[in-house]
Amino acid sequence: MNIGELAKRTGLTPSRIRFYESAGLLQTVARRPNGYRTFSPEAMLALELITTAQQVGFSLDEIRVLLPATGDDWNHDALLAALRRKVGEIESLEARLAHSKAQLMGLMRDVESRPGDADNMSDARRVLSRVLSKLD
Repeated sequence: MNIGELAKRTGLTPSRIRFYESAGLLQTVARRPNGYRTFSPEAMLALELITTAQQVGFSLDEIRVLLPATGDDWNHDALLAALRRKVGEIESLEARLAHSKAQLMGLMRDVESRPGDADNMSDARRVLSRVLSKLD
């Protein structure tokens, strides 16, 4: 199939497909005598895998390492290890985000409970003092 047909089937732009090819994520494609690329049906699967992997946080370098040289040459152990590593990264990010959210919620409570007669400078000092004490 040509690049236009592959683009329609995958929802990707031809320029994105060319980019993935030049980045080494798609197997080298055959060219017709007129210079047009001819993609195999496996290219659709590879593009779907690349797109999905990017959506869940894999970098192009990580994807390049995981993709098989041929359509059926998967390194099961390496793939499983990479997936586990990515889940660990996501869990770590979730923990950091939960901590940041808790700090922000605490700051919001501090600002909301500000005495009506306090000036802005004393309020800022009080909030900053609370933030700094939580960092220790």
